[in-house]
Parts: sequence; structure tokens; C-alpha cells
Amino acid sequence: MGASGSTRRVTFEADENENITVVKGVRLSDSVIDRMKEPSSPSGRSQSQRRSPGAVNDEELKKRIAEELALERARRDSEAQKRRSFGKILERERISSNEHLTRAILRERAATEEERQKAQRFARQLEEKDRELKKHDAYYKEQLARLEERSAQFYKVTTEQYQKAANEVSARFK
Repeated sequence: MGASGSTRRVTFEADENENITVVKGVRLSDSVIDRMKEPSSPSGRSQSQRRSPGAVNDEELKKRIAEELALERARRDSEAQKRRSFGKILERERISSNEHLTRAILRERAATEEERQKAQRFARQLEEKDRELKKHDAYYKEQLARLEERSAQFYKVTTEQYQKAANEVSARFK
């Protein structure tokens, strides 16, 4: 980035109060400007006083600006990388939760379908049992009618035989 030699040129000037003015499209925060105003080392300060003030400040300022730009770019790149990483994590979580939700819905649908089929099977069994009970009911009613008819016939025969026997006994002992 900044330390590897940028192709972008930045020109700047220092005014009489050593305030930095950026000429070509680079904005510097107040903290960056304050740091650039500070001397980097005591020995550097004494050298800058021996040389012409404009030349030393320009070189120092260029170095500081390059360092600050490199740090700012690294910070931005790091933040962008974090955002991309978080975005990927969030996307994976969203996909995972959607998959879990889809699986749960499918399980619920399968369970509902199974319950529906069970209910149909039980309904068929119940109908079959009901038909069977009706058959048995008809059969037993028929059997009961036959038994009642036989019983009536037996009663009639028994009554006739009793009357006949009673008449015979009456006729004998008269």
C-alpha cells in the first residue's frame, strides 16, 4: 500500500504557522495533522533547524503522510475484511437456519401426512367393523326370529298334546 510506493502523488504545503494544507484530494483528520506536527525525534528536530525549513518539513511530512495513509488504508482494509467475514458468517447462519427450518417443515408435513393416512386407515377399519356388526345383527335377528317361530310351534304342539292328553285323562276318569 503506502509503504510499497504508491503511484498516487500527493502534494501538500506548510504555511507559516506549520499548519498542513492538502492540495490534491486527500483529507487528513485533525489527529493526523497533530501527529504530523510533532517532531519524530529530538535529533530530527535539530537537523531540521540546520537545513532550510521547507525542504525538511516536506520530506518529513511526505513520510508521515505516507505512513498515515498506509495505516488508514490498512485500518479500512481490516474493517472491510471484518465486514466481509461477518457477512459470510451471517450468510452461513442464515442458510443453516433456513435449512433447519426447511427440514422441520418437511418433518412436520411428513408427520401430518402420516397422521392423515392413519386416520383414513382407522376410518376404514371402523367402517369395516360397522359393516361386520350389521351383518352379525341381521344374522342374530334372523336366528332369533327362527327360534321364536320354533318356540311358538313347540308351544303349539305342546299345548295341543297337553289338551289331547287332558282330554284323554278326562275321558278315562269320567
